[in-house]
Amino acid sequence: MIDAFRRVVAAEPDPAIPSPNIWKWPDVYERENRAQDAEGAIWAALREVVPWDGLDVLDVGCGDGFHLPVFAAGAASVTGVEPHAPLVERARARVDGQARVFRGGAAALPLPDASADLVHARTAYFFGPGCEPGLAEAQRVLRPGGALAIVDLDATAPPYGRWMRADLPRYDPARVEAFFERAGFSMRRVPTIWRFPDRATLEAVLRIEFSRGVAERAIAETTGVEFPVRYRLHVRRKDPITPE
Repeated sequence: MIDAFRRVVAAEPDPAIPSPNIWKWPDVYERENRAQDAEGAIWAALREVVPWDGLDVLDVGCGDGFHLPVFAAGAASVTGVEPHAPLVERARARVDGQARVFRGGAAALPLPDASADLVHARTAYFFGPGCEPGLAEAQRVLRPGGALAIVDLDATAPPYGRWMRADLPRYDPARVEAFFERAGFSMRRVPTIWRFPDRATLEAVLRIEFSRGVAERAIAETTGVEFPVRYRLHVRRKDPITPE
């Protein structure tokens, strides 16, 4: 097991789909992370469906590790995987030994088979059709009875979903949801609030999330320092081993 682990950790990360927001503006994205889900609705839904206390957790596409300390507060172990080298270094500095962080991609996870109880991916890689290699890798590293939890933005809910679809006209939320349903996932819609400390932060975040025209429209449509954003929580469990 140790030798196998060393081999997969040493492997080259698979080609990643760039995330322009956090890759180019990690400090602004840090402020965005602090504003997202201000009332903890996603964490509450996750804990209800896949409680992770005492378990081994893998966060795929962990970015600079913002969510890792939350898992580490109760999990037996936490591992973050991120393809972008500068974010890996930021994540390692953030967790300061609370978690392991490896460079790698969702389609080539640097973990052994059956080594995680929960695989978590939040707005990281999974946009429906095309993510099959990532789903297969998550299945590989999960233990029997473990869960894959994918948290994605719900583009059917305004105002954020309307702005998102304006920038991604080919993105079809219904097609994505049907894909996950066919793949055996449950789905829950999770309403949240993004709440910012001031207008300057809100506007900076919208400008790294959307093209110039859409961002300026979103800023004009938003009063105050908060707006609703709805997510989808997709969960699939790996079949447990049945005793003969």
